[in-house]
Amino acid sequence: MSEMKIAVLGAAGRMGQALTRVLVETPGCAVAAGIETKGSPHVGRDLGELAGLAPLGIAVTDDPLPVFAHVDGVLDFTTPAATVAFAGLSAQARIVHVIGTTGLAAADEAKIEAAARHATIVKAGNMSQGVNLLAALASRVAAALGPEFDIEILEMHHRHKRDAPSGTSLLLGRAVADARSVTLAERGVRTRDGDIGPRREGDIGFAALRGGDVVGEHRVIFAGPGERIELAHIATDRGIFARGAVKAALWARGRGPGLYAMTDVLGL
Repeated sequence: MSEMKIAVLGAAGRMGQALTRVLVETPGCAVAAGIETKGSPHVGRDLGELAGLAPLGIAVTDDPLPVFAHVDGVLDFTTPAATVAFAGLSAQARIVHVIGTTGLAAADEAKIEAAARHATIVKAGNMSQGVNLLAALASRVAAALGPEFDIEILEMHHRHKRDAPSGTSLLLGRAVADARSVTLAERGVRTRDGDIGPRREGDIGFAALRGGDVVGEHRVIFAGPGERIELAHIATDRGIFARGAVKAALWARGRGPGLYAMTDVLGL
């Protein structure tokens, strides 16, 4: 099979640069394009140089239409509004669309699901193999322990992260909620301030820390009478998310339209 032609959306961002570097070193992939927003100072720059590599001879563009018409897939760690628009283009082009964007609202999710009727979309709050294994483990622990074990999810990210809880925290939260046959809408607690009274049995708590240049740390805590179980994942390199996204794109090539998750890609 020929190399998969892949475009990087949000090419100038931290994740966009990491995606370009991973694509260059991954067999079976060909870096086809880099897209940035209109007015970006990076439009016209060489995609390789932007990512700290040797020149690739590919100029970053702000016009997605010709790109989507000629690639096999796109990698998208942008913003909710951009991702929804890109999903529509992916549906028209019937290509692979890997989405690592977080902070999506319910209406955004609905539009992405609609696009997946024509595009092959892999979407995950976290593309790392380790995080998805953590979610699977947390689900098993939540199912095995009784309601006397309270569940808290703690995260820390760099000072520039905009959404909280993170997409990864919500992924972990949904995993433990499903294991206990509840929903986060019913049991998720995102803020605690003032005299809130005792903790309700069955709640799933979230706490978000922000500071410095932390790539990402997540901990699922099961606190019971006399003992506590903690499962943790610490990311030290954005390359793990980029490698997961590229793996997802290669896995999705040739598959029919639909909305897939990293658990599908990893066989979990």
